[in-house]
Amino acid sequence: MILIAESGSTKTDWVFLDETGKTDKHQSPGINPFYQDCDSIYQNIHFLKDIHSVDEIYFYGAGCANEEKNRVVEQALLKVFPHAKCEINSDLLAAARSLCKKEKGIACILGTGSNSCLYNGESIEHNVSPLGFILGDEGSGAVLGKKLMADLLKKQAPEEICKLFFDEYQLEAADIIHRVYREEFPNRFLAQFTKFLSKHIDQKYIYQLVTDSFIEFFQRNIKQYSNCKETPIHFTGSIAFYFQKQLEEAAIKTNLQLGKILQSPLEGLIQFHSQNQK
Repeated sequence: MILIAESGSTKTDWVFLDETGKTDKHQSPGINPFYQDCDSIYQNIHFLKDIHSVDEIYFYGAGCANEEKNRVVEQALLKVFPHAKCEINSDLLAAARSLCKKEKGIACILGTGSNSCLYNGESIEHNVSPLGFILGDEGSGAVLGKKLMADLLKKQAPEEICKLFFDEYQLEAADIIHRVYREEFPNRFLAQFTKFLSKHIDQKYIYQLVTDSFIEFFQRNIKQYSNCKETPIHFTGSIAFYFQKQLEEAAIKTNLQLGKILQSPLEGLIQFHSQNQK
């Protein structure tokens, strides 16, 4: 029995996969070792020990970018499954394995955060650092929310958009500033407002905000990869999935070619690991 975990900043999907290909799926809050320590992660995942025993764990997660952070996740997992073999990988490798399998391609994530890589069919060959939602993460849910909040609070958004938003959310400027600067997970807080953007995407201002952010993602990230105009560019993540029309328009405007767009890398990861089990 192996356990596959695909974790973003918002949620973690867990899949128990046996040798026959049968799966058992569960969900928990997101895990990110940049924001959580071992004990905090363990509190979110200890329920797993009562479901199945496992021999191998393949964890793919946001924030799993170096050995130090990976050890935090590994230690929490080993508290739950002390005899399992653990492999901790980035959410970016999850996207690459899910989208490209063993083919060369550019794999991208557009969810709460954003990321991308040039994948050679086995490993990540080149990665433009996403830098997080303060310095980078172009096109992500957190940055879309950040742009919207900044425009609303500086009265740069059209008056009708401001009225729609504050009627719907009943937030004061002080509430927004407190949540962003004083509370945990400001990226999650900001990303939640992509629901508002999706609901009102036909509004010219909102359509342009989303499209322009995707253009920034292509220009500041994808265009740094060699042969990007000849290489298929695949996407996974809720933002890519729900804003496909705007993503396609941004690709056309930057002379790039889209490949697959999947809401989640999970099914592709199940296929990848099922094939490797055989």
